[in-house]
Amino acid sequence: MATDSFIQQADTLQNKIQSFAFCLALSAAVFISVCFVVSSAGGIEPPNKIRLESRINPNYAPRASLARLPGIGNRRAEAIENFSKENNNRAFESCDDLQKVKGIGPKTAADICEWLKFE
Repeated sequence: MATDSFIQQADTLQNKIQSFAFCLALSAAVFISVCFVVSSAGGIEPPNKIRLESRINPNYAPRASLARLPGIGNRRAEAIENFSKENNNRAFESCDDLQKVKGIGPKTAADICEWLKFE
């Protein structure tokens, strides 16, 4: 009988430890979730928001940077780079000027305009 009592006490203690660990883990999860919500609502820019510093100037940008623009790719990037060099890096004063490059129409120029700056 003493053994049964000891086993019952051990089971009770183990249940208390497991309950405490569960409560501790649940509290930590809630705390981390609240931290994420607060930091998200705290005025942090959304990841798809384009800052002026992250824009590129197509007159001087390297081909690799141009190729990463939506809908451009390597061939169009090379065409933009060559067109710019042919015009002494002063070919583009606005997004509309990109349409001078073969393969770039009004839709493509409009799609990449938010990623560009002209100085």
